[in-house]
Amino acid sequence: MVYTEIPEPSVSGDLVKIKVAYSGICGTDIHAMQGTYPSTSPPVVLGHEFSGIVTEVGPDVREIKVGARVTSETTYKTCGSCPYCKSGDLNLCGSRQGLGTNVNGSMAQYVVNHESRLHVLPQNVSLLAAALTEPLACAVHAVIERGHVRPGDVVCVFGAGAIGQLVSQTAAAQGAVVVMAGLSRDRERLEIARSCGVHRVVDQQEEDLSEVIAAMTGGAGVDVVFECSGAVPALNIGLELVRKKGTVVQMGVFSHSRETIATDLILHHEIRYIGSRSQKPSSWKLALELMASQKINPEKIVTNISPLDQWHSAFEFIAGGQGCKGVLQCNEILEGAE
Repeated sequence: MVYTEIPEPSVSGDLVKIKVAYSGICGTDIHAMQGTYPSTSPPVVLGHEFSGIVTEVGPDVREIKVGARVTSETTYKTCGSCPYCKSGDLNLCGSRQGLGTNVNGSMAQYVVNHESRLHVLPQNVSLLAAALTEPLACAVHAVIERGHVRPGDVVCVFGAGAIGQLVSQTAAAQGAVVVMAGLSRDRERLEIARSCGVHRVVDQQEEDLSEVIAAMTGGAGVDVVFECSGAVPALNIGLELVRKKGTVVQMGVFSHSRETIATDLILHHEIRYIGSRSQKPSSWKLALELMASQKINPEKIVTNISPLDQWHSAFEFIAGGQGCKGVLQCNEILEGAE
C-alpha cells in the first residue's frame, strides 16, 4: 500500500462526486493491508465508511444537489436481476462490486458513486458521525433485521471493537438489557461501552461471565448473543450462555473458514444460529433514523482522527488493538459548509 497521486475521478450518467470529509478504518482495511482479505481487488483505493460534500453530479442525476452533505452505501454495482437484488438483499448478490474492494473507495480526496446509493444527511447528524453510518448499518442489520431484538431482551455482545460497540448501542436503543464481554486488554473499550449506555461490561479475565449472566437471567440464559470478535472460543461460550430456543448471531469473521463449533448445543437447545453479513439499503435508512433521533451517536466510539497522509500509523494503531475506532480526515471541511 502506498500514499500517492491518482487522477481525480470524473462523473457521467448518474454518478455523483463527493469531496470526502472522513473515512473510517475498518477491520477489513487492516486485513487488506496485511494481504489477508481475499475480496480486495488491487490496484484499488481502500475505504468504504465515509461522509462528505457533493461537488459535481452527472447529467442523469435527478435529486442530489451540489453542496449536499451525504454518506454513501458501499455497493457500487450489482447484477440487478438475481433473487437477492430483487428482494433488496444487495449484500448477497454474487456479482456485487463494492467501494474500496472492487472499485476505488473513500481513502482519497474524492470518491464517486451512483445517485441511488447516496443518502443526504439529517441536519443534526455531523459529518464525523455520518462517516460511521456503514458500520452502524451493519449493526442495525444484525440487531434489528436478523437478530430481531425486542424490548426487554437480555443481550450479550462478544467483542469490544467498533462493531461490538455499535451493536450494543443499537440493541440498547431497541430496549434490550445489554452485556458486553471483553478481555483485560479491552479496558478502555469497555469503559467506552459503559459510557454509551451498555448496562453491564464484563472483563472475562477478572469475572466469571456465566455467573454474571446466570444472576441477571435467573439461570435461564440470554435471549440473543452477538459474536463480533472473530474468536471461535467466544462463539462457543455464547452458545453455552444463550437460553434454549435463543438466538446466536455471528458477525465476526473467523481466521479459518472451517472451525470447531459446539453444534451439539445448537441441536439440543434448538438455538437459532444465523449469520449477518454487512448491510443492505434498508439498514442504512434505519441507521440514519437512529442517529437523527439521537438514540445513537457513533462519534462516541471515535478515539483517533488522523490526516490522510498519516494513514500508515493510523492503521498500525488500530491493528495493534489500541483505541476503538480510527478515522482518516481526507479534506478540511467545516460543518455546515454546503
